[in-house]
Amino acid sequence: MVLRGVAGQLPLMSSRRRTLVVAVLLVAVVVATLTLYAARARGADLSRCDRFAAASVARAAQVSGSGERVVVIGDSYSAGLGLTSPSASWPSRLPGRVHVAGFSGSGFSEGASDCGRVSFADRARAAVRGGASLVVVEGGLNDYDQSETAIRAGFARLVRELRGLPVVVVGPVTAPSRAGAVPRVDALLSELCEARGIPYVATSDLRLAYLDDRLHLTPAAHRVFGDAVAARIAALS
Repeated sequence: MVLRGVAGQLPLMSSRRRTLVVAVLLVAVVVATLTLYAARARGADLSRCDRFAAASVARAAQVSGSGERVVVIGDSYSAGLGLTSPSASWPSRLPGRVHVAGFSGSGFSEGASDCGRVSFADRARAAVRGGASLVVVEGGLNDYDQSETAIRAGFARLVRELRGLPVVVVGPVTAPSRAGAVPRVDALLSELCEARGIPYVATSDLRLAYLDDRLHLTPAAHRVFGDAVAARIAALS
């Protein structure tokens, strides 16, 4: 005679065997859950990078001002991430006909972003294809967890890509969420610029307002930041 279980479907098992079956099922559920989570995470990353790329293209199409051609290569601050009107990001406060090549999450080092080859050096050649009377490179906050070696290598590549063009480097602000890492990056960028005779504009002293993420600037702070950068660049001449 075959005895049925409570549900009338499975034979009764010994306690040890039931424990083993339950354990195997639990492992299978955990593995399946982790696999699904990883797949969704990869999809989320891809979607985020796609959004950043689309926003970069859209911001590049929004040229402000008139006069000599100025090119800004930068990160989310230049791209205007978090703003209702990205065209109002800080580069719009600079004099000249300003073209923006901003990509959120990017930096001097190749590893600052997980969206592929979008470092400043990677994007520099395309950004200055139309020439420039001045190239302003803004960033450093996304290099907060990168090694000195990686930042130096990315900076060297950037300089090679921009050879022959007047360049100014604008360093990171003291954003609350990454404030502890800013002095190291700030000092390193200042050192690299000095060694190559490139003007460096430090902004870590600026008192700015931030969005709830404690990383990105409010619309008003973009105006303050842009005006400060414009004034400090003007003071270099």
